[in-house]
Amino acid sequence: MRLEAQWVVGFVDGEGCFFVGINPHPEISTGYQVLPEFTVVRHKRDVQLLHALKAFFGCGVVRKNRDDRMAYRVRGISHLNEKIVPFFEQHPLKTKKRLDFIKFRRILLMMQRGEHLSKEGIEKIRELASRMNTGRER
Repeated sequence: MRLEAQWVVGFVDGEGCFFVGINPHPEISTGYQVLPEFTVVRHKRDVQLLHALKAFFGCGVVRKNRDDRMAYRVRGISHLNEKIVPFFEQHPLKTKKRLDFIKFRRILLMMQRGEHLSKEGIEKIRELASRMNTGRER
């Protein structure tokens, strides 16, 4: 299955998620690990579509999510920075999900600058991430 860029934009606008987890991690100096992720979850009957997204972007994994759901996930920082972000910069999302993408991209830039390695940076990232995926801008 060959996907077109504008179809991918529309599909991700409806089904995609840009997420940043901040998890306790005692072995890291700040005590927290920042985990950015791009995900699309679908019913297992649509798994071929998730594999097509993986082929389209040239990165990520397709795995069982839970129950009868499958997920296409990209967690690698280099793949997010080199493939996912440039694609959505070149092909902007059309819905409010674009606001989540902009925050997601900003957090990735903060991580590139090493801001996630300080407690102050973690707090800035936490504040920005808390305003993602809310359905409205705060």
